[in-house]
Amino acid sequence: LTASTGVPADKIDLGMIDAEAVGTFLNHLEADRGNSASTRNARLTAIRAVLAVTLPDHPEHAGTIARVLAVPTRRGTPRTVQFLTVEETQALLDAPDPNTWTGRRDRALLTLAVQTGLRVSELTTLTSSDIHTGTGAHVTCTGKGRKYRATPLTSATLTVLLPYLAERAAHPGAATFPGPRGQHLSRDALERRLAKHVATATEPCPSLGAKHVTMHTLRHTAAMRLLQAGVDVAVIALWLGHENTSSTDVYLHADMTIKQAAIDRTRDPRVTPGTYAPSPDVLAFLTSL
Repeated sequence: LTASTGVPADKIDLGMIDAEAVGTFLNHLEADRGNSASTRNARLTAIRAVLAVTLPDHPEHAGTIARVLAVPTRRGTPRTVQFLTVEETQALLDAPDPNTWTGRRDRALLTLAVQTGLRVSELTTLTSSDIHTGTGAHVTCTGKGRKYRATPLTSATLTVLLPYLAERAAHPGAATFPGPRGQHLSRDALERRLAKHVATATEPCPSLGAKHVTMHTLRHTAAMRLLQAGVDVAVIALWLGHENTSSTDVYLHADMTIKQAAIDRTRDPRVTPGTYAPSPDVLAFLTSL
């Protein structure tokens, strides 16, 4: 408003924040600043929240505020889930150098990420007390909304994880995947390590070079592996720590092989080819009309 009207920010009146001004601002975000529909909607939500709180103290602007609250959100382009194939996953897991401690640490971390689908924030805060390797091996974590969950560990994951944990021999509460000084790895450090290993894995598996692989891609990969194995979406939602299955439904559209398998399980309708031929009684009735 200050840029378009020349009125200083501290002099802007509530009545100036009308639907037209808000619409102009939202269009500016998309057209001039190149923001996405989700960013546009986030800004609109913030404006609505401020005006909704302001309304009880300024009923004289009720009409103006109501029109702003009625400004619709923009429907964005559905996001495409990117995940790794079996070959790409294996190439990535083979990339860390097993002759170095950091390589063994990274391979254990990536293996755990691909199998469990833990979020980056959950991986970076894991401690030695969170890994349970006895009967019913599993990893525990506290995810979004401080929700506790336990995720089973497969024998293949344990094959990689157990030697690393034995070498680590950390005291209870210590970081499972520490940095050089024993502290938890940061999100940025983890992404840098991943980028390094993706670059290495691209040589034996060139298809990786066409993908933007992040730690969240590994979470998607874990979900897709479960879905391709026939695991119900509701179970996958619990596995990933989703609030409801709507967040997990996106995986149903990510792999055409799943849809093809569903089609293959159906039967074609038994329809006899041919053209319709009316019976003589019908023809006689029509002639008599």
